[in-house]
Amino acid sequence: MKASELRELGAEELSQRIREKAKELADMRLRHKSGVVVEKPVRMRGMRREIARMKTVQNQQQRGAK
Repeated sequence: MKASELRELGAEELSQRIREKAKELADMRLRHKSGVVVEKPVRMRGMRREIARMKTVQNQQQRGAK
């Protein structure tokens, strides 16, 4: 999801999406570390970046910046 699309979301919805993505990433990491073959391990990098993008937008909204 692009940052511009994330800025259109409300604060609560953005927090919810961050929690969902973080849980999904944690589950994927657990499966990967336990030896289960993960379909696309490169996807973990993308998820980390997406979470960071969401947190950046969330921080900007809290500070009142655009």
